[in-house]
Parts: sequence; structure tokens; C-alpha cells
Amino acid sequence: MSQYEKTCLIRADAGRAIRAILDRIGDKWTLLIVATLHGRRMRFTELQRHIPGISQRMLSLNLRHLERDGLVTRTAHAEVPPRVEYELTERGQTLIGPAVTLAEWAIEHNPDIAESQQAYDARQA
Repeated sequence: MSQYEKTCLIRADAGRAIRAILDRIGDKWTLLIVATLHGRRMRFTELQRHIPGISQRMLSLNLRHLERDGLVTRTAHAEVPPRVEYELTERGQTLIGPAVTLAEWAIEHNPDIAESQQAYDARQA
């Protein structure tokens, strides 16, 4: 039995929990938002400028999800004009290590994966 299977058997709903978390952090924007917030507090527009291609709606939606999950805090300052800042929570900071490891793995193995995909596609043609 693999370590993954053992982990999933600890609790009956562990597989579902793992899928839910991977769905959240594996989407198009979450890891970019988390990486951008790493070690700093940023206003919404500043954060949006640092993430090319993200729309205001998608950034807002993802920040709400991350706040709900306890990975990001939102601080609204009672000023005119209103000022809102976002930063990673302690829990959010713990995502940096695994995210960097995954990014390094992807960069290291991307050429081999591309080669495998080309070989597969050639066999299918």
C-alpha cells in the first residue's frame, strides 16, 4: 500500500479533502496570488498589477476564496478613499514551500513531458 493510500485511509473523507484542496490551489490563479503576496502586504490594484492577465473579477473571487480558506487576510482601513490590503496568514505562508517544490519539479521535468507528449501524439497519428 502506498503512503498516499495510507494517508487517505486515516480518515474516510481524506481523499475528498485532498481533492478539494488541490482544486483550490491548482486553479489558474491561486498559486500566483499566493506567491505574489509572499512576504508582503498589498493593495488590490497593486496585486493585480503584479499578476499579468488576471481580471479584477477573477482576482476578487480568488481573494475571497483564499480569505474563506484562512490563507489570506483582508484588512479594510477606515479612510477616504477606502484602503484594503491583503496578506498571507501563517497558514498561507506554509503553502510557499510545497508550491516552490512543485514549480521546481515542473520546470525540471517539462522538457521530458513535452517529449513524451510529442511521442504519444506521433504514435496516435
